[in-house]
Amino acid sequence: MNRLLRAGLAALLFGLSATAAQAHKASDAYLQLAPAADGGTRLRVDVALRDLDAAVDLDADADGRLTWGEVRTAWPAIDGYVRGHVQIDGCRFEPPEPALERRADGVYAVLDYRAACRWSASAPVRYTLFDGLDPTHRGLLSVRDASGAATAVRPLDPQRPDSAAPPAFGATPAEAGPTTASAGFVREGVHHIVTGYDHVLFLMCLLLPAVLRRTPQGWRPVERFGQALWPVVAIVTAFTLAHSITLALAALKLASLPPGFIEPAIAATIVVAALDNVVPLFRGRRALVTFLFGLIHGFGFAGVLAELDLPAAHFAWALLQFNLGLELGQLAIVAIAIGLLYAARTRRAYVPVVVLGGSAVAILIGAAWFVERVTGGAWMPF
Repeated sequence: MNRLLRAGLAALLFGLSATAAQAHKASDAYLQLAPAADGGTRLRVDVALRDLDAAVDLDADADGRLTWGEVRTAWPAIDGYVRGHVQIDGCRFEPPEPALERRADGVYAVLDYRAACRWSASAPVRYTLFDGLDPTHRGLLSVRDASGAATAVRPLDPQRPDSAAPPAFGATPAEAGPTTASAGFVREGVHHIVTGYDHVLFLMCLLLPAVLRRTPQGWRPVERFGQALWPVVAIVTAFTLAHSITLALAALKLASLPPGFIEPAIAATIVVAALDNVVPLFRGRRALVTFLFGLIHGFGFAGVLAELDLPAAHFAWALLQFNLGLELGQLAIVAIAIGLLYAARTRRAYVPVVVLGGSAVAILIGAAWFVERVTGGAWMPF
């Protein structure tokens, strides 16, 4: 049991330190399938340059800065990579002209393909972009009718390339049904929280001292599990309620804050939460502070859904399922962490190594993320 406990705690601390190498935003690409005016098919694929750089050597002079000239030179390789990993049986797409588009989270390559084929649901999209390169990557495929209105959307997982396709062109929202529009969004919610390393790190900073009580003499372990459980319930409830509010507001485009503010602010919440474990800042108001910080994190969660342009019923169902997935993933993380932490709380090394040491690591990671996000990574001058 002691060996298992030590292994679990080691894995927990390793997870904290390993996040230093991870960027926050999960990698997403956006795909649109629509009928072309000549009866063929259009497929638009938007992929972030920061993601393509991992698969195609875009920065030819290795100076850490990407220029339009380098993108144009690498365009045949970009096109070849995308066409090799986004395929539809019976459709042969012509190479597109180079194009870029600035989105809220960076610059994207826009590949606007055309083919003479007439796509139908009997020819599912085979999607393997960044398979083996980035486990966080997902595609978001929307099917549009002749007017350009989205009729359905489906997440595409590179590790499940043969999953079912969405309805064919012309399917009405009633024919598609809400389940079709949001199929897989519970799983995507789980994926988003598990790979949202800064959200997980923020939660861990709050959980590390949850099995302790603060006294004038310092941290002391709680005597009963219930003494740890209720503070955790308060923290998780506050975080869930807060991020659910701003997730819905941001995804519905009723409220918005620029990523240039949100991403550094999320990193700052990690630093502050970790500092409270070292020096009392919140003074018994951890649930309230968690709620306020959770409002910020909710805007960070909204990126996956903010790009969708679905009929209202479909969008609401997708939002509900995505948020449910977030909560399921969060509960799994909390359950595993609190079990390990409670079992280890009486160990002599728990406070100096797990609480203080883990918080110090989190402060360093959060500060590094803050600087990186404020400076924009300093490699892309667009």
